[in-house]
Amino acid sequence: MLVSTGLSAGEKLAVLSVDGQYDLACACGTNSDDRRRRASTGDRWIYPVTLPNGGRSVLFKTLLSNECVNDCRYCPLRARANARRCTLTAEETVRAFLGSLRRGQVFGLFLSSAVPDTPDRAMESMNRVARILRGREKFRGYIHLKIIPGASDEAIREAVSLASAVSLNIETAGEKHFRTLSSSKDYLRDVIHPMRLISRLTARGASHSRVKQTTQFVVGASDETDRELVRYTGGLYQRLGLSRVYFSAYQRGVGDAGLPGEKGGRDLLLREHRLYQCDWLMRKYGFQADEIPFDQTGHLALDIDPKEHWARLHPEHFPVDVNRADQHELLRVPGLGPTTVKHILQWRRQSGRLRRLQDIGRPTRLLRKAAGFIVFG
Repeated sequence: MLVSTGLSAGEKLAVLSVDGQYDLACACGTNSDDRRRRASTGDRWIYPVTLPNGGRSVLFKTLLSNECVNDCRYCPLRARANARRCTLTAEETVRAFLGSLRRGQVFGLFLSSAVPDTPDRAMESMNRVARILRGREKFRGYIHLKIIPGASDEAIREAVSLASAVSLNIETAGEKHFRTLSSSKDYLRDVIHPMRLISRLTARGASHSRVKQTTQFVVGASDETDRELVRYTGGLYQRLGLSRVYFSAYQRGVGDAGLPGEKGGRDLLLREHRLYQCDWLMRKYGFQADEIPFDQTGHLALDIDPKEHWARLHPEHFPVDVNRADQHELLRVPGLGPTTVKHILQWRRQSGRLRRLQDIGRPTRLLRKAAGFIVFG
């Protein structure tokens, strides 16, 4: 491990914010154009994100350290990998963040870290930054802290007490696939137990119920199927009450050459996009995980979105009469989203009958898709 010494805070940020690109914060898309995966064209720590509540914002986003003792095979910062290593101090991080905040460049802070020695020391570094901001600097804005796998319950409780949102990356669907990705971490002890603790601390009626919990899958590093990922996602929402689940396509070439994901095959960026569509179906459209259609290998079709795929497999539900259908039925129509369905219901209450597609809205590509699944009575 090559540790760089004598670097300024700005030089460290230049290294660490670039290394933070592998935690993509919902940078999903439909093609291989990776421009959406980059931060600003200037300071790489100025980073556009999708927040747990679905809103978009710009955060100051960086690792505190990229020195790591873990062997996560998908990660370019894993132990013994060839990377330029450095660590920010708490004071350097606070000064840099407050400078960006005062210039109006950012809304809040997103802190993560590799593990230079122990999980609790990495957590203490992040918690110290948050303590200084909340205490000495009286900052009451948005702070997202990454929870380090294997951190103690005490370190996690402090992070939850300081943060607006916390996340611990689940990485893959189940212990079997997790063992493919790492031998230095234990799935149940280091990942599942902390996620359950956070869920109890942030549950409705708990003392930190305002804090959002999220997680992220690394898609395609192991050989998990889309069915497994969707099933785990549904379970995380139903049993642990997570606010958001994110998906990050494995970036071939940065990990261990022996990983299943290095063998090529499916388009991982398009696969990531289809998984985000499934996530929306479960969170916004009333679908259950077991309703999502998969092929015989357990994967999502890449040539059709999962909602339209479901509709074509269930012709008995169509066409839907837009003048009679309830919200649940309308949300099942390909091309109709929550905003459009809300407009349809308002039109019916205020103006009476819808008679043509233009009454619903401007005939966009999505709305033209819906035309094949609806009638006007």
